[in-house]
Amino acid sequence: VQCDFNLPERFDLEYVSAEGTKERPIMVHRAIFGSLERFFGILIENCAGELPFWLTPTQMKLLPVTDSVQDYCKEVAAKANKMGLRVEVDRGNERLAKQIRNAEQGRIPVMAVVGVKEMEQGTLAVRSRKEGDLGSFDVDDLLAELKRCDDVAEEMTKMGEVPKKEEEEN
Repeated sequence: VQCDFNLPERFDLEYVSAEGTKERPIMVHRAIFGSLERFFGILIENCAGELPFWLTPTQMKLLPVTDSVQDYCKEVAAKANKMGLRVEVDRGNERLAKQIRNAEQGRIPVMAVVGVKEMEQGTLAVRSRKEGDLGSFDVDDLLAELKRCDDVAEEMTKMGEVPKKEEEEN
């Protein structure tokens, strides 16, 4: 049950009190949806389902090119999940183009294509829903950047600026 002071004013509702003066009523009604549900409904409607990175249920999806990299994908996902990131591994039953399309349609903000080359080098070939192909990144550097963005509620628009390791700079 909610007390609504706004609707009586918007509808210019009045009543005559016992004293004979015109008074504005207070509307009492039940709320079918609570404020939390209304908030999420408005948020999803306004962003067309493309939730910000820090709020989306699946933040990154790993897209294995072959079955031989499934275990590597599971290791990366487990490492990311330990860091508090929400990462899933695609089953890999579809062609790569279809996996990418499905992830984009699922509004996944970050996708990582994983092949034998990436497994051997300890990297991920990263794609962003908004920016497209971003290149190849070291797993630890990428996960650290994703975690940072998640912690500060920052959108993944500057993901190409993953900081390099100190030994690479020297």
